[in-house]
Amino acid sequence: MQHTYLRYECADAFSLSCSSGSTPSVPHSSSILAFLRSKGKSNSSNHPVLSLAGSQLIGYDLRRGEPLMKIGHREVLSGGVGTGRALNSGQIVCLDVSETNNRDNDVKVATGWVDGSVRVFSLDPKEMARFTSSGSSDDASQNGLVHSLLHGNSNFLGSSDEFACKEPLLLNGHGSSPVQFVVFDKNKGSVGRLASAGSDGVVILWDVVAETGLFRLLGHRGPVTGISFICPTGSSASGMDGLVTSGADGLVKVWDLNGQCCVQTLTGHRGSVGCLDCSILCPPGEASSNTSDDVESKKKWRLVTGCEDGQVRVWSVEDLEAESTSEDMESADNDEVFRYVGSLQPPANFSSSSNEGIASVHFHHNGHYVGVCRANDRVIEIYAARSEVEAQKKRRRRLRRRREKQSVAANASEKGESKKRGLLDDPESDDEQDKAESKEDQLVELSPDMVKAMDEFEFRGTIRATHKIRGFAFTPVLERGGGIRVVVALATNALEVHSLPKPSKNAQVAVTSEKVSALDMYGHPTGIRSVSLSSEDSMACTVSKNVVKIWNVSSRSCLRSIAAASSGNASCYCLCAAFLPGNMHVVLGTREGHLLLIDVASGDIVYREENAHDGAIWSLDIRQPSPGQDTMSLVTGSADKTVKFFEVESQEGENSRHPMLVHARTLQMSDDVMCVRFSHSTDPTKRLVFVASLDSTIKVFFDDSLKFFLSLYGHKLPVLAFDSSDDDTILASGGADKSIKIFGLDFGDTHRTLYGHEDSITDLRFVKRTHNFFTCSKDSTVRFWDGDRFQQILLLNGHASEVCSLAVSRTGAFVLSGGMDRQVRVWERTKDIVFLDEERERELEEVFDKVDGSKRDENTSDVLLRAQKDGDEGLDADDETDEKPQSEAAVKQSILSVSAGDRIMEAVELADEESKEIAAFKKLQEDKSGDNRRAPNPMLFGMDPSQYVLWVLRSVKSVDLEQSLLVLPLKHVERLMHYLILLLRAGKGIELCAKISVFLIKAHQAQIVANRTMMTPLRELQTLVRMRTTEIRDTAGFNIAAMRIIARIANEKKNERINYEEKSMKDIWAGLGKA
Repeated sequence: MQHTYLRYECADAFSLSCSSGSTPSVPHSSSILAFLRSKGKSNSSNHPVLSLAGSQLIGYDLRRGEPLMKIGHREVLSGGVGTGRALNSGQIVCLDVSETNNRDNDVKVATGWVDGSVRVFSLDPKEMARFTSSGSSDDASQNGLVHSLLHGNSNFLGSSDEFACKEPLLLNGHGSSPVQFVVFDKNKGSVGRLASAGSDGVVILWDVVAETGLFRLLGHRGPVTGISFICPTGSSASGMDGLVTSGADGLVKVWDLNGQCCVQTLTGHRGSVGCLDCSILCPPGEASSNTSDDVESKKKWRLVTGCEDGQVRVWSVEDLEAESTSEDMESADNDEVFRYVGSLQPPANFSSSSNEGIASVHFHHNGHYVGVCRANDRVIEIYAARSEVEAQKKRRRRLRRRREKQSVAANASEKGESKKRGLLDDPESDDEQDKAESKEDQLVELSPDMVKAMDEFEFRGTIRATHKIRGFAFTPVLERGGGIRVVVALATNALEVHSLPKPSKNAQVAVTSEKVSALDMYGHPTGIRSVSLSSEDSMACTVSKNVVKIWNVSSRSCLRSIAAASSGNASCYCLCAAFLPGNMHVVLGTREGHLLLIDVASGDIVYREENAHDGAIWSLDIRQPSPGQDTMSLVTGSADKTVKFFEVESQEGENSRHPMLVHARTLQMSDDVMCVRFSHSTDPTKRLVFVASLDSTIKVFFDDSLKFFLSLYGHKLPVLAFDSSDDDTILASGGADKSIKIFGLDFGDTHRTLYGHEDSITDLRFVKRTHNFFTCSKDSTVRFWDGDRFQQILLLNGHASEVCSLAVSRTGAFVLSGGMDRQVRVWERTKDIVFLDEERERELEEVFDKVDGSKRDENTSDVLLRAQKDGDEGLDADDETDEKPQSEAAVKQSILSVSAGDRIMEAVELADEESKEIAAFKKLQEDKSGDNRRAPNPMLFGMDPSQYVLWVLRSVKSVDLEQSLLVLPLKHVERLMHYLILLLRAGKGIELCAKISVFLIKAHQAQIVANRTMMTPLRELQTLVRMRTTEIRDTAGFNIAAMRIIARIANEKKNERINYEEKSMKDIWAGLGKA
């Protein structure tokens, strides 16, 4: 009989506030922060900010400085195994939030993932209001901040396996390349449009309402770093509906979405374009003085691009209709949408700590301000837009100064004419003087009379953060005094809120910002080196470099955040930690050789054993007291080739309630000690000490006498982690050679060597009262093994970087893993049974799917070019670039679409067979003149053939519908159109049938025209589609008009004043109590 196990799945993750750029596997994006806002709200405190946190989004309340919600989704494993409630193992790269016109519409949150997928979450405003109106977050499970697979504790949404929103809409089109940018179309008149761009240089336009892809734009030769929608004429119906994209290839492309082509390419960037943003320039003075119609007609679109050369270039987006009618633009190219107007230059006295390129550029939501942040810098430059009057005044002042300089230069040249010239002096040239004057911009010759970028923008001030900035976002609403607030995501896994006040009218100096608050409590600034659990599994301790944090495991909240420091306030690099018995204190081992004792209740360092070792303390372990003994012992292993034993005793005097460490014994080794452990035996005569040294061996000593007992060898590289079972019969070890060895402790023999990890094994822990153990490695995986049958049980993915430490609960109900990606993942044991054969098959399927997916990542345009090259060997390179298509279908063929196409073909064939059987049965009954009815076919679930085809079509996802229809051969297409006609006659599935009919005719137009037998069905199909869609349109219009009347009546009743004097009490109580 095959042995079975219980499955472990990732239930939750914490210790992440901002995960952008924390790992090399996740590319950097400038869109990592976003506010949940709607146009109906005006209070800035009710706008939570969303931040990336690995596999989920966390919403923070900036006013209280606490997390409010988690947005994520559950992962369904391939093959239908698992509970379907595990946290997704992917990583989020970017996000964007849509704006709503009223409070009743759902807020859409689009996220781009590292696996190439786009997920759109829908948030109900009523549920969001319950999050934001929550007075406190003491009960985290009620706020949706804790997700567990163990207990039945449910949040206020009704179930414990739900996040703050429902399952997202999944959009696949980028293959396996990470999605680096997503943006909603927030222009007036557009609903549900989303654009996404990946590192493959492809931009895809999606229709979120229809849940399908529109088309993809091809043109960039590198990763796309920025996207922005533009509508220069204010309405996409009357003018150009455009999209602007920037890429690492140094190009900025302007796309016409109606024609699906590139209309302009902005060149001149000396290096890759790292970011861009486009917005309507709306100075504060103009927004208040003009009416809404005037502002709508006088829109000034400005595009700001940040380049690798450190220049922030500004482009003017002019109205196409105004350009075509203007007289001064007759000689210019009317096809150009953008016009270069200069670059943003900080003041001469401004100094930046970074000389790298621009990392992110963002406009304020009202168009008043623009922020610029450089890569690996702590400063954000803030520029404010000038009003039209101030811009013209600045322009006239600049021209006046230019004329004065020219006059001074002319006078100097006249005086220099009488000067005697040498024979070797070159003649002065006016052209050379003009070139010297135009050094302001070497890329484009700008007319001095035009309004330049620095005429429209003025340097307002700087925002200086405490650490390097990964991204920033403006708060939606200004402060009371006219100042602005900026939320900054730092490289130290923290968020800061800075305020930049409005300068006074006579102020000539740039304004400096001040830090309002910091959210650094909920994450480690660097990678987590060690994770340990208390004896009751209620608290967890995580250490990273010089920060120690104590967590409440049940609520995922941080109880204490302590800075590890020596007596001279010098920071210490923590390497290992453990709870002392009683769970009141934590002992830390540092790289400097110190031992620190921390009081959990107060968060203070109550004792320091400085220079306990001369080298780094790589490992420590606590010996539990034996029955009848009260003494506790601590063993430490260090790089100074010694193993030291310390006794835990109480301090004297005022600190008697705090423990102290007293050195008792020292064991000298021949090499550096990498790991040290006590055995689990409670008998002092049988207790052992295991020591792993740099010579790739594990030496076993008796604890009471420190006599040598065994030497366990076999590893080719040093052993980094090991652990023994509860009964002290076997010991499992993992090292830098990527192998796991299982030793018997009776004779020191090697039972088996296991392989599976692709990098060094960093930690190993046994599950209590079993011979099953967990291992973690630098390959960012956690694996579950059976030590008796010598086989791998589970492979747990989820970390984005190397995993350094594990902590297993005393009952084995959950496991904590921490790594260099600065997150702690909670793996919980479920009731789902694991069968090893199914696990091996599922792993092989995933490997094959990755190989097949890599083959399908090639663009359609590349396939067409390769076929053309095979047909015409003399094709020039220029012809290849000219004939390369600029757009293609949005969704690529995948395994899901192919399987959906097979199901549609099978459904059509079954329906045809059923139709033939029904016709034969009716003919037979007519001959026999019987009244017997035919029993329904169970293969069709008792449905009619046309209804069964409709049921199968509805089961296909909207994203995969078009690709699944392309798989059908022409014979099945003809039969499918026959069933569509039957469905339209009955008035069933009208929208879906009309959509499929139009797509099939477009895809197979040539074959349908050539086949004259389909002319009659096509005419009937045309008539039915028009008639049924007209009926739906009339019904929807009638219902909308009725709802508008009901809303108008409700508003009138709401505003109607009630005269209580006219109401009689008899009318109120009439008939009360009568039988």
